[in-house]
Amino acid sequence: MTTNALLQIAVFAALVTLTVKPLGAYMAAVFTGERTLLSPVFGPLERGIYRLGGVNTEQEQHWTAYALACLMFSIAGFVFLYGVLRLQGFLPLNPRGLGAVPPDLAFNTAVSFATNTNWQSYSGETTLSYFTQMVGLTMHNFVSAATGLALAIALIRGFARRSAKTIGNFWVDLVRATLYVLLPLAVLIALVLIWQGVPQNFASYTSVVTLEGLKQTIAQGPVASQEAIKMLGTNGGGFFNANSAHPFENPNALTNMIELWSILAISAALTHTFGRMVGNTRQGWAIFAVMAALYLGGQVICTGAEYQPSPKLAALHINQTPSALQSGGNMEGKDVRSGIAGSTIWATATTDASNGSVNAMHDSFTPLGGLIPMFNIQLGEVVFGGVGSGLYGMLLFAIVAMFVAGLMVGRTPEYLGKKLEAREVKMAILAILVTPLATLVPAAIASVAPAGLAGLNNAGPHGFSEILYAFSSAAGNNGSAFAGLTANTLFYNLLLGIAMLLGRFFWIVPMLAVAGSLAAKKIVPPSEGTFPTTGPLFVGLLAGVLLIVGGLTFFPALALGPLAEHFAMHAGALY
Repeated sequence: MTTNALLQIAVFAALVTLTVKPLGAYMAAVFTGERTLLSPVFGPLERGIYRLGGVNTEQEQHWTAYALACLMFSIAGFVFLYGVLRLQGFLPLNPRGLGAVPPDLAFNTAVSFATNTNWQSYSGETTLSYFTQMVGLTMHNFVSAATGLALAIALIRGFARRSAKTIGNFWVDLVRATLYVLLPLAVLIALVLIWQGVPQNFASYTSVVTLEGLKQTIAQGPVASQEAIKMLGTNGGGFFNANSAHPFENPNALTNMIELWSILAISAALTHTFGRMVGNTRQGWAIFAVMAALYLGGQVICTGAEYQPSPKLAALHINQTPSALQSGGNMEGKDVRSGIAGSTIWATATTDASNGSVNAMHDSFTPLGGLIPMFNIQLGEVVFGGVGSGLYGMLLFAIVAMFVAGLMVGRTPEYLGKKLEAREVKMAILAILVTPLATLVPAAIASVAPAGLAGLNNAGPHGFSEILYAFSSAAGNNGSAFAGLTANTLFYNLLLGIAMLLGRFFWIVPMLAVAGSLAAKKIVPPSEGTFPTTGPLFVGLLAGVLLIVGGLTFFPALALGPLAEHFAMHAGALY
């Protein structure tokens, strides 16, 4: 790994860390109903939305009502987007006259955006009109992210409240997340992207003649507005098929760093929001430390793997040392504007954060370099994770970690003054088991079914890795892919769609059950036997539980895929 790569990692990590406290404090103020700088701007609009929707802001919801509201809203969003996709040919802002999206692809895409996965079996610029991109996809980028934020705040209230029957009002949390957090940040970032050359227009596609004399069609459209929220909301669905490797989505080094920061900013800051709302900011910093340690560990391994020389080229005595004239390492599938460091930072951040956007092709990474993004997803998308979903996933793992600690010291486990009893632990385990269930079972089916194997462009361990990555991405609501798998088929559109639904909603219901159970409990004062949850011991325990759960569950599958490919590559059996 080069000094330049280390500097890029350090700068990115510093930018994210510096914004944790101010952004986290702001979000705590928003969700506790305090007045903020934006209250005079959005306050009247917020109250108007409540009046229009018949929402009583003073009436809070039991966890079951909160869950029902969330599920009904998500179902309505799915139906709306499916309708837009199927009726696209009759809708406005369609300069290319694109027709209806096929039923199976429309189902997959609607599920994908309703679950904040943004898996792309479609090619954006050749499949979707401007209207569909804006009204269908960009709208979902806002509301699916806002839903995740609302759910995280509900769980935080479960820890913060005592002897309460309610965990908040879903509709209020949804509106505040959209108006006060996502919308202003998205507008600011979109303006910066427009300044840097990202298109934001309704112009028809431009036909040009290249220097070679060939005809080329250049897609345009309302790109900047979608790009901003796809990053902030950890969505990832690109306006173009090449996603953030496309120069219209990501023109230069400045936009690359701004978009990278956008991927982790809200998820990282939510740890401080958590600390503020439970009345102990050190609790939030402890959670942040776990996330940061796991992120940096994966980042170093991924970047280091991509800087390793190719064994086959080394056997030909080709110089692969990084220098001023060459990058060295593995540049296959990477944009020369980003280089190895810029590509691996993005790959690690996007899979840590349930974002799914790419600025390089993960399918072309070395086996160990590609293993890290896959393993990040398999951990449950909790290393920062998606907007809201990362925090509530990490807190469920914290419950399991404290249960393990309680077993070791022989006393009832506690976390933040709440006794963790059978109900909370069972619900946390139930949610955590969803990711391996929704990943490994359909991946096994696809690995033996003729329809699943038909989509592979590679044989052997790498082909298996492509299948495993696809279902890890779907179940983890990530959306990135090893692109060697042709997933736009009836088989994959349906099976991946089911994995996305399981990965989103089978997490949400048990998590809200935990929130409701915790909110009803009294807070127990700490004693000499209370396990401290703000120090290095807790950080190490929680990180260890995450790695052990992920490692023990997925290691056999990883051994058949990227690990087998790695050893075969160095043995000369591949490449």
